[in-house]
Order: sequence, then structure tokens, then C-alpha cells
Amino acid sequence: MQLNREETLNTLYNLTLNPATREWERSRLSSAKAALEDGKNLGKQLAKLEGDLRPLALRNNLTPDVADFYNKMTNNTEATASFDFTKHTLIDLSYQDSAIFAGGCFWCMVEPFETHEGIISVLSGYTGGHMDHPTYDQVCGQYTGHVEAVEIIFDKRVLQYEDLVNLYFQLTDPTDAFGQFQDRGNQYRSIIFVKDKEQEQIAENAKFKLENSGKYKHPIITVIKPVSKFWPAENYHQQFHKKNRKRYKRIKRSRQQFLFFQRLQGKIHSKISRFSGEK
Repeated sequence: MQLNREETLNTLYNLTLNPATREWERSRLSSAKAALEDGKNLGKQLAKLEGDLRPLALRNNLTPDVADFYNKMTNNTEATASFDFTKHTLIDLSYQDSAIFAGGCFWCMVEPFETHEGIISVLSGYTGGHMDHPTYDQVCGQYTGHVEAVEIIFDKRVLQYEDLVNLYFQLTDPTDAFGQFQDRGNQYRSIIFVKDKEQEQIAENAKFKLENSGKYKHPIITVIKPVSKFWPAENYHQQFHKKNRKRYKRIKRSRQQFLFFQRLQGKIHSKISRFSGEK
């Protein structure tokens, strides 16, 4: 993607004003902006800025909006796709509904829902906290009380809320009170956010059924609580499975392996329990 001077200056200006931009990033962006305003060569300044940001980019440690700009500078076109936030909305309540689930990093919570027939849109975001407009760094730092979550808009003529809850429990470890899989911290807690009594009853029934299934050695700790304001995550995080396919596949494989062995242990535990009961 070829960046022109006007577009670059506008992006640098917005990034320096962005409260989510870290101070070190801001200093590098501000230097590049000043040089361009002084008439310096665009290509040379972008090359210098790319070199400055590269160490953090290689460690996937740039803030989301800066990471998007870095991907544009390096022509990583797959990772620069923009999510159309305006399309994530309930249009007709007669056949559309929404659901919110938190189950670890939201990167891995999108594809399993999105690929099901009847899903209209899946949005990554933050919810359950006490601060407006939280940033990724703030949520990861556990300063806001938010968890990473996905908001799903679905077609009730094709899917029911119960189907989504059942799928959710297949994707998560409902016994982990301290995160999910390799994701540790309160921002990765297992929570089902319900919007009304009907959703609450369905979620409670599914949890009760799981608790009495004998599949798990440890208690089911997934929390069921009322919905709160859902804040969309930065564009960088939307549909991560499409933008960063290799990285996503590694994370997905790790989660699947954990769940496979957990379910295998559950089957063994269930058989032992039944055998002991027969005795």
C-alpha cells in the first residue's frame, strides 16, 4: 500500500492525539510528522519510522492503531483490512437477536461463531468494566474491570440462543477461574452476559446440565451476569483469524489440544465415577 504525504501526515496527527498511543510510540510518530512538515523526503522518513517501530512490531507489542499503521507501511495488506463497524447492528428485532460471551482472548472467540449458519456479525470488544472507552492496554493491565468478549448478532430463524450457549461451553474451559488456556488474568474470565430473563434461564440451565454431566473433575465457575456497555475493540483486533492467519492457527491449535485432553480426562473421570457408584 503506497502512502502519500497528506494521508501519512493525517494518520500521524491522529495517532499522536490518540490516548491509546504509548509515549515512546508518540515520540517517534511526532518526530516523523515534524520532519514531513519540514519538507523532508516521505520515503526516507517512513523507512526511518518503520525501523524505529520494527523491534516492537516483531514482538507484536505495538498498540493496536499503531500496529495498523505499521502494517500499511510494510504493505502487509492482509492485516490492514478495515472492519465495517456500521454493519454490526440489529436491524429487525422480529428475527434478529444478540449475545455476549467472554472466554479468554477474543481473537479465538470470533471464527467458531462466525462460521456458523445464522450468524450475521461478530464483534470483538470489552465489557463488564467501570471505565468509558477502555483501550487494549488498559484492559490488559486490568485497570478497568473489563473482560475481552465478543458480541454476536444472529438470525433467530436459523439459530437459537441455546445453540450459542452450548457452542460457547464447547470452546471454553468452564472450570478455570483465573483466565482461559494460556491467557491468564481477570480480563480473560469465563462470563456469559445475559440481556434478559429468558437468556439468563437458558444460560443457567446449560450450566446446571454441565455441572451434573460428570465431565469435569473441578467445579463449573463460569459466571452468568447482566449485560453492561459493550465497547468495540480497535480495528486491529477485529476478525484477527483472517488478518493474522498463521498466528491465529497456532493459538487455536493450542486451545484445541487442551480441550481434547480435558475432555478425555472427563470421560475417564465419568467412567470411574459410575464404576465407583455401582460398587
